[in-house]
Amino acid sequence: MFNYLKRSIQRKIARRVTKEYPIRIDTFNLKEYGAIQFANWENPLTVKKEIDQQYLHFFRRFLQEGDFSIDIGANIGHMTVPLSLICGNNGLTLAFDPNPYVFKILEKNAELSSKSGNIKPFNVAITDQDDEFYYNSSDASFNNGGISRDQINRHGKYSLSKKIQGINLEKFLDQHFPEWLLKMRLIKIDTEGYDKEIIRSISKLLDKYHPVVISECFGKSTPEDRFEHFELLKSRGYSLFYFRDFKEDTEIVEINTKEDMLKWKHFDFYAIKE
Repeated sequence: MFNYLKRSIQRKIARRVTKEYPIRIDTFNLKEYGAIQFANWENPLTVKKEIDQQYLHFFRRFLQEGDFSIDIGANIGHMTVPLSLICGNNGLTLAFDPNPYVFKILEKNAELSSKSGNIKPFNVAITDQDDEFYYNSSDASFNNGGISRDQINRHGKYSLSKKIQGINLEKFLDQHFPEWLLKMRLIKIDTEGYDKEIIRSISKLLDKYHPVVISECFGKSTPEDRFEHFELLKSRGYSLFYFRDFKEDTEIVEINTKEDMLKWKHFDFYAIKE
């Protein structure tokens, strides 16, 4: 009972008070890679993340050693690290997250995984054009949140004191990583309801290089948003598939029509160019 009350108080404080929380280094033993160290964020509102062998099995559907992958909305890197392990030191994984609080942990995880992978983290958002944006959260500790051009927006009442930088991904890759473009195999997107805007902004990359896209359909998305999300990929010759979780034997259901996007409230899907 005491521990429950203590955690409850800590969560209440985290929702109302902006403060730094420490990093905890955990170790996960993976069959192929041995002991992998991973930095978790000790924010009371954050669920402890694990580096699971199942993630590797799932992502190997799409990736192999030497590939180029991109994680947009990487958070602290619990999906970035498995992507990087598969791509290996001879491959490359770029990780983008505009939240400066989680980015500190993402940077640490890029450092911790450097022996087995190659992660380059960037504290920016992916947007249509290079610009500055407000970043808001529903809690004061910025456990999660989203960007907007308006200071008052749907992501919450707590706003970072400084605007965050948004960059156009196509322009960024052409300038800094042109030699990797032909090896781009997967783009994972998880941006709290902003995914379809990102897909629209990277449409030329999809048309030219055909990477697999893993995206989240946000629970609060309207039917119109879901239909647009579907059409942005389907119109480019992609086939969409719902999947239950990031596991080797996960349930997979093809999303044949835009109306199928209404079958689940909050879900992930992957899209493959046929």
